Amino acid sequence: MTWELFLSLLLDALKDSALVFAFVFIFHLALSFFEDKMSKIITKNRFTGPLLGATFGLIPQCGTSVLSADLYIKKYITLGTIIATFLTCSDEALIVLLTNPNERTWMVIPLIAFKFVIGILVGYLIDLFYKKQDIRLINEEELKDVTCDGHHHKDKKISKHLWHPLIHSLEIFAYVLFINIILGVIIAFVGKDNFTNFLISNAPLSPLIASLIGLIPNCASSVLLSELFISGDLSFGALLGGLLVNSGLGIFIMLKKKETIAKALMIL
Repeated sequence: MTWELFLSLLLDALKDSALVFAFVFIFHLALSFFEDKMSKIITKNRFTGPLLGATFGLIPQCGTSVLSADLYIKKYITLGTIIATFLTCSDEALIVLLTNPNERTWMVIPLIAFKFVIGILVGYLIDLFYKKQDIRLINEEELKDVTCDGHHHKDKKISKHLWHPLIHSLEIFAYVLFINIILGVIIAFVGKDNFTNFLISNAPLSPLIASLIGLIPNCASSVLLSELFISGDLSFGALLGGLLVNSGLGIFIMLKKKETIAKALMIL
């Protein structure tokens, strides 16, 4: 690969990643003022939990799954509610799809619809058959200032409304930039046609491969799946499968605590 080609790939990756960064930062900055209110609404409505959880999960950022995991660990929401949230959340996938408009962008609509319906149905079915759940009354003090990393920043408005959205947006920018560069280099070496033909020839296995990628508790997995779909190298079914199992950092929050490892594995 020549330096000119690499520089061209780098500039294209920087341009696409900068657009994603701007979108993510503005979105997270606005959302930081409403996270607490939305989490309180979910916990105060037990019967409508899966419905509200599925709706909350549609918000394209890692905070939805992290907040749900935190609420479930504290026994404020049901198993059906957290799984409904995990099934509908797509981490940063929707943002990547919407900030890279092409002929496939409209597929975001059926993607959201499928995930929403599946999340609601599965959530209610789980609560219907899994009734022995020890649910606590909400303690509103514990819901204050929960951020995307699961930490509490009491009385630190700058940290919550500016610093944290900025840091998280920079992390997403790094993920997107890295994946854009890697995909660009791979395609440059392998060849766009050869790379596409490889995925097409293994199309029957693509939903399985995408689902394994989606299980990675990191924003990079949803970004990778989105980038592959945008480029036409991943089918809609494979994208849907990968994003259904993708729960962002929420499952990671549960895996970090010894007392919830077994539940996290059960959810997975």
